[in-house]
Amino acid sequence: MYDLIIVGAGPAGLSAAVYGRRAGLNLIVLEKAAMGGGQVLNTYEVDNYLGMPGIDGFELGEKFRGHAEELGTVFQKGRVTAVRDEGQKKIVETADGRVLEARALILASGAEHAKLGVPGEETYRGQGVSYCATCDGAFFKKRDVAVVGGGDVAVEDAVYLARLCRKVYLIHRRDSLRAARSLQEKLFSCENVEVIWDSTLKEIKGSDLVEAVTIHHIKEDREQELAVDGVFIAVGMRPNTEAFRETVGCDERGYLIAGEDCATDVPGVFAAGDIRTKALRQIVTAVSDGACAVASVEQYLDTK
Repeated sequence: MYDLIIVGAGPAGLSAAVYGRRAGLNLIVLEKAAMGGGQVLNTYEVDNYLGMPGIDGFELGEKFRGHAEELGTVFQKGRVTAVRDEGQKKIVETADGRVLEARALILASGAEHAKLGVPGEETYRGQGVSYCATCDGAFFKKRDVAVVGGGDVAVEDAVYLARLCRKVYLIHRRDSLRAARSLQEKLFSCENVEVIWDSTLKEIKGSDLVEAVTIHHIKEDREQELAVDGVFIAVGMRPNTEAFRETVGCDERGYLIAGEDCATDVPGVFAAGDIRTKALRQIVTAVSDGACAVASVEQYLDTK
């Protein structure tokens, strides 16, 4: 019986491990990948984490992991398939048949950006392909970029990038945007934004970095190549919550419902990082969640 099981070894889970070990909790971290670190490992450069401007994402992930290891954190590899609430005992089941018990759980398995699945997307990920304009936009100052999508996030990204970039192409597969009217008004007021309607992105090309994209104009059934230095894909996020949805309350998109204290609707079960309902999903907010979640765990355990 552990005091705490942390599911996920991204910034939120590793931060929780650091705070949990400093609090003297008997805990383990379950990670599905061979090496924890989360999305940060696939980030070419992180320029907005306080005190570490320009650090390589992989290096930052290693620093997070190393800090947790120095405090004696125990890591176990395993993909969680289900969690159960049995009052003061929480059950975690893994794909390899293990059944683990703890007094409290922190669910920090993160979220994944929805992919287009086009040629070049994985090849140039972190080399010009990005899923976060606020994270990576500064690297494309006075350069040409493309944004793919038509919802609020895509339009917000295009407006944000318009302040930095020389030219922004917004590629959308329909003839109208799904974004809020107020956002559309901001978009159309940007002189350096060009919306390419009724079109899909077919391929991302380059050498070491992104150099161009091929788009397909649906109504005209023709292809066009655009020279761009970066591609920002904003077609949605997918929270990794499939294993928890039968036990913990979620919103309509599958995010675990939890506030700043990270408490879910199940006493003793907490959600931290990109997995929970929140306005901003960044490394710094995930790290903050890890600390807040452990503070809530300590309060919960004290009452028991």
